[in-house]
Amino acid sequence: MVVDIEEITVPESVELKFEENTIKVKGKNGELHRVFDYPNIIIKNEDGKLRISSSSNRRKDVAMIRTTKAHIVNMIKGVEEGFQYTLKIVYAHFPMNVKIEGNKVGIYNFLGEKHPRFAKIVGNTNVTIKGDTITVRGINKEEVGQTSANIEQATRIKKRDTRVFQDGIYLVEGA
Repeated sequence: MVVDIEEITVPESVELKFEENTIKVKGKNGELHRVFDYPNIIIKNEDGKLRISSSSNRRKDVAMIRTTKAHIVNMIKGVEEGFQYTLKIVYAHFPMNVKIEGNKVGIYNFLGEKHPRFAKIVGNTNVTIKGDTITVRGINKEEVGQTSANIEQATRIKKRDTRVFQDGIYLVEGA
């Protein structure tokens, strides 16, 4: 007995393959794959539409259907358009220097600290720094979002009054 069904219409510019528990999405920007291994979820690819259903109507299963749908929609959007986050470098007390070093973003002279802070760049995310703006781009929404969060969290201020010390790197515009 199939209880709840969610449908996703796959655009013609996107190639979607479903094998066992893995979904592969290929588009003009690249290719993403993800394993969906939830026991009561049934995924079928029929007539250019992806159908996600469940064998029970438990609350957790219905929630997992919608979560799975959201992940697949994000994958399709990523390979078609991509995702972009914009962060702003703000300082009032000490001029901050930000550099890309391999798979890390180095933040130098933050609040006059002698040791640099580092934020990890996750996955195949592209980070560019131009003036006081940092742009994070990629096709995987989770990797782009996590990289942006890592950069923002690297400049979190502790043991000081945040109303006075407002230096840092802040998210200005998101996906």
